[in-house]
Amino acid sequence: MSSQIHPRAMIHPNAKIGADTVVEADVIIDEHVEIGANCHLRARAIVTGHTRLGDCNVVGYGAILGAEPQDTAYSGVISYVEIGHGNTFREYVTVHRGTAEHSKTIVGDRNLILTGAHVAHNCTLGNDITLVNNVLLAGHVVVQDHAFLGGDAVVHQHCRIGAYAMVRGQTRLGVDVPPFLMAVDTNEVIGINRVGLQRHGFTESRRRLIQRAFLVLYRRGLTRSEALGAIAADRELAPSEDIQQLCEFIRTSRRGICKLYRKHATLESSD
Repeated sequence: MSSQIHPRAMIHPNAKIGADTVVEADVIIDEHVEIGANCHLRARAIVTGHTRLGDCNVVGYGAILGAEPQDTAYSGVISYVEIGHGNTFREYVTVHRGTAEHSKTIVGDRNLILTGAHVAHNCTLGNDITLVNNVLLAGHVVVQDHAFLGGDAVVHQHCRIGAYAMVRGQTRLGVDVPPFLMAVDTNEVIGINRVGLQRHGFTESRRRLIQRAFLVLYRRGLTRSEALGAIAADRELAPSEDIQQLCEFIRTSRRGICKLYRKHATLESSD
């Protein structure tokens, strides 16, 4: 089966479109765009700049991929958007290309980016991430695999959202969210992402270790370095790959990590 291209689509002759891709009416695909096989671009979507999409991506009505960054430092240089396979970009999503010359905005595989979400210049998204309606990611934000950001959450530039983290809707973040935790309100965490971890197949024993590490980090009144030292000295916690991932994320944080949510705070119950 060959690609299905609506006669009202506006496609530059130098653009590359893979087999079995559907391009609906009034779609715009510019000169330096590459689109893989089995993609579906719905009406009035725009793919511009030096943007490359892998296979099996869906680009929703009115979505714009690869437009210029919203950054006063941008000088018109060539920069990129690179998108993997199996992603869904719903209506009016925007993904902007990098600011510096040859820099990239990267979206991995199997991500679900819902209506009105914005992925700014130089963001890096891993795999299997969900951004609910109107999530706003500022420049250079990193979102790791399996993270979930609720509707209207906003993330400051250069922040990181850890793997399997959950960000509650309307949360405001100017610091990093460690892996496996649930962020709420403004720069705060309330506990581990218990339901999310269970849904992703984390065993009870793995969840208990993550819960214990959370208590060391947030409930003992220790400094960050003291808490990391206590975890490293714990014979049960230290060997866990999950705990090692958590600690490495915290050690490498440049913006700091979320503090504990204090309003109506209660001790996390165990599984």
